[in-house]
Order: sequence, then C-alpha cells, then structure tokens
Amino acid sequence: MSGGNARPRRGAGAWPAFLVIAVLLGLWETWARTSDSASILFPAPSVIAAVLVRELRSGALVRTVGATLGRLASGLALGGVPALLLGLTMGFSPRVRAAVDPLVAAAHAIPKIAVLPILMILLGLGEAPKIAVVAAAAFFPLLISTMSGVRHISPIHFEVAHGYGASAPRVFWRVLVPGSLPQILSGVRLAFNAALLITIALEIVAARTGLGATIWLAWQTMRVEELYASLAVTSFLGVGFNAILAFAGRRLVPWHSTPEI
Repeated sequence: MSGGNARPRRGAGAWPAFLVIAVLLGLWETWARTSDSASILFPAPSVIAAVLVRELRSGALVRTVGATLGRLASGLALGGVPALLLGLTMGFSPRVRAAVDPLVAAAHAIPKIAVLPILMILLGLGEAPKIAVVAAAAFFPLLISTMSGVRHISPIHFEVAHGYGASAPRVFWRVLVPGSLPQILSGVRLAFNAALLITIALEIVAARTGLGATIWLAWQTMRVEELYASLAVTSFLGVGFNAILAFAGRRLVPWHSTPEI
C-alpha cells in the first residue's frame, strides 16, 4: 500500500485529457460524416487535418504562423521586459508602488485594441502600432504577477540576507528573483495568452497576413474548413507554449511543485 504523499508518475495525469479529446473528436467525426447540414458548418476533423497537411506542404501555413509569431514575440519582448523590471521595483518599494499603482489600475482597464486607432495615427499604418498593442496586452498581467510575487516573499528572507552581509545585487539575485519566480512564470503565462488573443484580434481587423487574417478571409469566402484549421493552429500555439512553460517551471522552481493528493 503506497503512502498518501507518494508522487504520481510524471505524465500520468495527461491520459484522461487525451482520452476525452479522442472521444470528442470521434463523436465529431461521426456526426459530420452522417449529417449533411453538420458537415457544412462543422467539417469533420479529418477534413480539417487534410487542410492543415495541404497548407503545411505548400508552405502557406509556415508563412501564416510565422507572421503571427513575429508580432507575438515582438510584443512580448517589448512589453514583458519593462513589466518585469517595473513589477520587481513596485513589489520591493512601497513608495514606487503607491505612486505608480493608480496609473496601472487606470490604464489596465482600457481595452488594448481600442487604442489601435490612436497608435496608427502616431506610429503609422505598418507593424509598429500592432506590436505596440500586443506589448500593452502583455505588459499588465506580467507586471501585476511580478509585483504580487515580490510582495509575498517573507521579510525573514531579506532579514537573513542582510544579517549575513549580502550586498544589494546579491539580495536581488538570491532572494528577490527566486522568491518571486513562481508568480513571474504565472505572469508570463497570462501575458502570453493575453498577447495571443490580441494578436489574432488585430490580424482580423488590421492585417493581411497571420492566423487572424486567414480566419477572417476564410469566413468571408465561406471556406469553413480553413477557418477551423486556423483556429486549431491557434489552440496548438497556446497549448505548446503552456507546456513549455510548465516544463521550465519544474526545472527553475522545483521547490514550488507540490505532489497531488
């Protein structure tokens, strides 16, 4: 009889999810194959998979995903680095937090895509305003999570570090960053998801390339299977990034992982 604190085998918890997905896809396939009306609006997964294979072989899928990832990566870098630095500062300094937090609360409430027209006037009609909107979408989740992570570090850790004569840079790298890293990783996940949503929305309304533009074109021309294929790729991007982040979290903050009960 195993103990109550025994850690489950890695990956064991993924099988129920795969089983549910397989069952749902099987039911969807059967329904689309047996119903003419369903196949028009809900093409079979095999048809969608065939579209993905065709687009991959032609190179169109790589170009489309590359355009989306380019905007997404640029926005994450532009918004993520300042968010990380400001979040660490606001979490550590009550004075900075008191001065900046009202501005953060006010700006965070504004729908990011609503500022696109203003940014297009200021930055032109190219990629710059789109990347700036994606950066704004990524900025706030990471900022808030980072600030929360720093504030949840026990003061005892700082007292011990100062008691041993640790310098300010050493306290930063040995106490502040490791102590807030679990929350920072959660913020990165939230920032990625928010940035991906905004990127797709921007491409629908203001781009000729990317997954969002493909989704909109497929809707306009009633190529429903291509619409679903683009949505599936978008989902794969989200699942893939979150899986990579979960793997990185287990390596970077192993002390934060707790066994399932």
